[in-house]
Amino acid sequence: MGAGEQPSPTRKRDREEDEEEHADGGAAEKRPRAEGESLLGLASYEDDDEEEVARGQANGSRAEEEGEEGVDDDDDDEEDDVRRAPERKSRQVELRRDCPYLDTVNRQVLDFDFEKFCSISLSNLNVYACLVCGKYFQGRGLKSHAYTHSLEAGHHVFINLQTERAYCLPDGYEINDPSLEDIRHVLNPRFTKEQVLNLDKNKQWSRALDGSNYLPGMVGLNNIKETDFVNVTIQSLMRVTPLRNFFLIPENYQHSKSPLVHRFGELTRKIWHARNFKGQVSPHEFLQAVMKASNKRFQIGVQSDPVEFMSWLLNTLHAKLKSSKKKNRSIIHDCFQGELEVVKEVQRKYIMEKREDGDELNGDSSSVVGTADGTVTETSKVPFLMLGLDLPPPPLFKDAMEKNIIPQVPLFNILKKFDGETVTEVVRPSIARMRYRVTRLPKYLILHMRRFTKNNFFVEKNPTLVNFPVKNLELKDYIPLPKPKENHKLRSKYDLIANIVHDGKPGEGCYRVFVQRKSEEAWYEMQDLHVTETLPQMVALSEAYMQIYEQHE
Repeated sequence: MGAGEQPSPTRKRDREEDEEEHADGGAAEKRPRAEGESLLGLASYEDDDEEEVARGQANGSRAEEEGEEGVDDDDDDEEDDVRRAPERKSRQVELRRDCPYLDTVNRQVLDFDFEKFCSISLSNLNVYACLVCGKYFQGRGLKSHAYTHSLEAGHHVFINLQTERAYCLPDGYEINDPSLEDIRHVLNPRFTKEQVLNLDKNKQWSRALDGSNYLPGMVGLNNIKETDFVNVTIQSLMRVTPLRNFFLIPENYQHSKSPLVHRFGELTRKIWHARNFKGQVSPHEFLQAVMKASNKRFQIGVQSDPVEFMSWLLNTLHAKLKSSKKKNRSIIHDCFQGELEVVKEVQRKYIMEKREDGDELNGDSSSVVGTADGTVTETSKVPFLMLGLDLPPPPLFKDAMEKNIIPQVPLFNILKKFDGETVTEVVRPSIARMRYRVTRLPKYLILHMRRFTKNNFFVEKNPTLVNFPVKNLELKDYIPLPKPKENHKLRSKYDLIANIVHDGKPGEGCYRVFVQRKSEEAWYEMQDLHVTETLPQMVALSEAYMQIYEQHE
């Protein structure tokens, strides 16, 4: 502080209290504290009473930094925190309705899809969005980036991205005006239980700020870079009604501390929100959570397989959502989990080798029976979230017209793998003959066609077309199903709700998805930002890669 400057009342009061409590400290004690304040003013949040968590973290980081300066500064900081605590609680922010700068708010530039980080300090603590230019800044105190921006750029209206409170800077008063409610709804979309139940009955289009129309739930997803495998997976899961309804209400998963769960919920609410400023959503925050949770197994800029991603996502969401109260069940298992009976025939020689190695055969739910010809049959019950179907090999030779014949196969033929009689030969982890039979059907059945095979040299793609029904897939006519319990009806009829397609060469190409809109029973083709209505007949003409079927009620 310069010689000509008048000390502020707050600092003057601090000094007086300091002199009363520590009469022997004098000016020598105050000098390090002033340095600490000037050094760390950008990270101090004493201006924000409402953010307990952000303030606690900020104080922790400030203590660590000042700890590097020396022991004296650390002790001084503790005393400083003790003195400031009552002042924070008593601080009152003026609440006004007549802000003269509300007409400068520019909704066209507001985009809340990206991570909530300060554009200067890259901190995620106490971040405000400038409602004039759309940039994010930290804090709103006298030395904060938001305060500096308000003076330099003449932008005065800011909103706290966590508490959703709006402030006018540099004046510092809180704005209480109903005209900002639409911005709060875009920042954090909210749904009532009644709205959630009526979502599939809504046929009304919404209008974006640029005048374009969009259907809530049918919005395009931005392909950030090679992330179409994520987009088609998300669009498919948005058609699973119980899963969507669960994630539209944040109270359902409040107990989970996983960022992935909360980012998935935010993305779900943005996709189905009817008051968005634009007709598309960028899944940037969700992708960052995916990269972190998967240890960069799935990342921006690297093409991956949607089947692998779907399997990883469902298992990870289940692990983060399951609770001991519900016997380790979750909404994921309630929607997608079925059960298979697996009969495995292995040579006795291999069994003896495994026993010598001390390995168990297959858990507690298996039974082993030996036969006279030297084979051992093992039967076990295995839960599943999706079923893999093997395609017949394509023809090796060209026809008389010098063109490859693209074979076609009915879905029912490849479903015979699960009739309990068809033998599937497996090489890994050991040579075995497997037979599969479905013992419990899930509410939502995920099928994936194994189109890609890897060998020592390259990846091959099987171009075989699968002929499948879009409505009324009756499984009981093709695979044996367990008898239902008493007073229960056998529910074996399914309707297609999502069909993921791969176009192009293996390792390259792109993914698109056909999804059904329930309110009109219309089909839409979605590829990143492009959403177009299509005919149901077109859905069955594509190279299906993964499908989701919904069980009839």
